Amino acid sequence: MGKVATTFKIMPTSPEVDMNNLISKVSEIMKIQDSKIEPIAFGLNSLTVMFVTEDSDGGIGELEDKINQIEEISDVELVSSTLI
Repeated sequence: MGKVATTFKIMPTSPEVDMNNLISKVSEIMKIQDSKIEPIAFGLNSLTVMFVTEDSDGGIGELEDKINQIEEISDVELVSSTLI
């Protein structure tokens, strides 16, 4: 079994969401290896996060579901997932 690098693009519910607080909430679910706040339009930003997990750690879908349960998040999109 190897390690898996998974990247998600996370959209907040509104431009008023504190992105640093959102990073903190996501990192409570799993340790973030890298994160980037990217402007979208009209003051709305997206958050791109990368996690590294063991190949046997429950699956990407379960991780995506946990992230999507955070109140300030409107959408979670899987950007990439690769063995490292």
